[in-house]
Amino acid sequence: MAGSPTARRRRLSIELKKLREHSALTCAQVGAALDWSGSKVNRMETGSGRVQPSDIDALCRFYDTSDELREFLKSLARQAKLRGWWQVHGSGVPEWFNIYIGLEQDASTFRQYQCELVPGLMQTGAYASELHRAGAHMPAEDIDRAVRVRMERQAMLRRSDAPDAWFVVNEGALRNVIGDRAVMRDQIEHVLAAAELPTVTVQVLPFDSGTYPATGSFTMLGFPAAEDPDIVYRDGITDATYLEGEHHVREYTRAFDGLRAAALSPRRSTHLIEAVLKEYTT
Repeated sequence: MAGSPTARRRRLSIELKKLREHSALTCAQVGAALDWSGSKVNRMETGSGRVQPSDIDALCRFYDTSDELREFLKSLARQAKLRGWWQVHGSGVPEWFNIYIGLEQDASTFRQYQCELVPGLMQTGAYASELHRAGAHMPAEDIDRAVRVRMERQAMLRRSDAPDAWFVVNEGALRNVIGDRAVMRDQIEHVLAAAELPTVTVQVLPFDSGTYPATGSFTMLGFPAAEDPDIVYRDGITDATYLEGEHHVREYTRAFDGLRAAALSPRRSTHLIEAVLKEYTT
C-alpha cells in the first residue's frame, strides 16, 4: 500500500476512476444513481475532495465489488486523512508543495534536472536559507520552517528503502554563488557526499555540452505499485504543474535520457565537482 497520505489519496482516486470506467458510466450517471452530484464523483476521482468510508460503501455496493476491494478502499480513505510529517510546519510549506512532498516520500524512482540551483535534496541549510530569504516574502519563522522541511526531506536518500535517485545538474548551478564562498564550499562538499550514497547518481551537464533537450528544471517520480503512474513535476514561484499523461511522461523521459547522454559520466562529474570545490577553497 502507498506510504504517505498524499500517495494513498492518489491511489484511491485512481481506483475509483477505474471502477467507474470499467462500468462505462459518466460521473453524472454515477452521481444520479446515488443521489449525489456528478461533481462530487469527479472530486473523489481527482483527489480534490475527501472521501468518507460511507461513500466507499455506497460506491462499492453500486459497482458490486468484492468485500476485499471495499475494505482496501476504505482503508485508503481513512489513511488519506492523516497528516504527513511535513504538514506540522504549517505556513512554512505552501499547500501546492505539500502535495509534491507527499508524492516524493512514496517514490521508488527519482529523476531530476536542475539548471540553475543545487537540487533541494542535496542543499545545505545555509544554502537553502539564502534561497528562501532572497525569493520568498515570508516571516523569518516561516523561512526557518521551510528550511527544516527541506533538510528533513533529505532523509529519504538515506532510508533502507531509498529511491533510485538520479540527478543531472547544470554546471552553472555549481558555479552560481548563493550566499558567499564559504556557503558554496560547504554546499559543494555536501553534493559530493550525496553522490557517494549507494542509490544516488549525479551527473553534471558542462557548459560545453552543446545543445540538450530541456528548457527548464523538472522532476520525474516513479512509484512501486504498477497501478500508480509516473508523474512529471515542474514548479514556479506561486504554484506547480503535475503531468501524468502517457505523452508527457514519455517526452520528459526522452528529454532526461538526452540530458544524461549529454552530461559527463558520474565519475567525470565527480572530478568536475571536485575542481569547483578547489576554486571555492583557494
